[in-house]
Amino acid sequence: MKRIAGKDRHTEVNSQTIQGADLLRLFSGNVRKILETANLDFDKVQEIRLRTGAPLLVVYAAKEQFPDETGTMQTDGSRGYVIRAEDIRDTMEYIGNYSLYAYEEELRQGFLTVQGGHRVGIAGKTILEGERVKGISHISCINVRIAHQLKGCADMVLPYLMDGNEFHHTLIVSAPRCGKTTLLRDIIRQISDGSKEFPGLTVGVVDERSEIAGCYLGVAQNDIGIRTDVLDCCPKAEGMMMLIRSMSPDVVAVDEIGTSEDIHAMESVVNCGCKLLATVHGNSIEDIKQKPLLCRLVEEHVFERYVVLGGQPRIGSVQAIFDGRGTTLYRREVCS
Repeated sequence: MKRIAGKDRHTEVNSQTIQGADLLRLFSGNVRKILETANLDFDKVQEIRLRTGAPLLVVYAAKEQFPDETGTMQTDGSRGYVIRAEDIRDTMEYIGNYSLYAYEEELRQGFLTVQGGHRVGIAGKTILEGERVKGISHISCINVRIAHQLKGCADMVLPYLMDGNEFHHTLIVSAPRCGKTTLLRDIIRQISDGSKEFPGLTVGVVDERSEIAGCYLGVAQNDIGIRTDVLDCCPKAEGMMMLIRSMSPDVVAVDEIGTSEDIHAMESVVNCGCKLLATVHGNSIEDIKQKPLLCRLVEEHVFERYVVLGGQPRIGSVQAIFDGRGTTLYRREVCS
């Protein structure tokens, strides 16, 4: 493979081919062969799901498809390759490099992060220690969520989030699979690196599910900027307080807020003079107002910007941007 002059081999033009090869190594021989034959564009792959006794499922370009034994994509699940128990067993061994015990703490949470920042979710029989989940045995379901870093996807929204050198408290509102984490990651990268228009800011990220930075062995696999500090696999509420006490961030960023502990910690972030960047599931500002824990923050205008994402005309499309009082700053024009 040829090198690009002056660049590290990890920045070669065949980055997608490298990503695909790395991903395929995670799967059992049968599944790997099928996915290789399918010749997938991994920029369009969002999830690959294996369930014992059920067809192999690939979420491709936001649509569910079922590869058969020849690698041909089917829309009818009954025609797809049926996952066997040995496919699950072998896949877990490959994912854990034959040392799954080393990932016991991550597996206790129901997922682990692999090289490249991809997250592997698992389900099966839980092992309890008192009322605490100690681990998962008899794994029957594996969901590989493919990490996508789309640099520049925040270019359009960033001017609405900055006021000179100041960043506005921002909440990204998005339905599942509509690109909220991808947008969040690029906003973090850009405000951390800074630009000609504004200086870089120190960003503290609480990455509870290892999806923002995609840390592997403690090292971020995604580019999240040169002034970003990450607490990986840390509960959001606890992590926000830890960052405030120890890392002096200008901005604290978290994904998928919702619990009362999250809300209390966010209030502490704001009261300490730090800016807040967060995401939440929802389809509109009206949805957020209906959430008992969040409605007070909306009513008190804690957030100064709301960015609403949707799936049309494509995943991650910005539908609207509002200020803290609900005034429309931007709305996507719908072509008739």
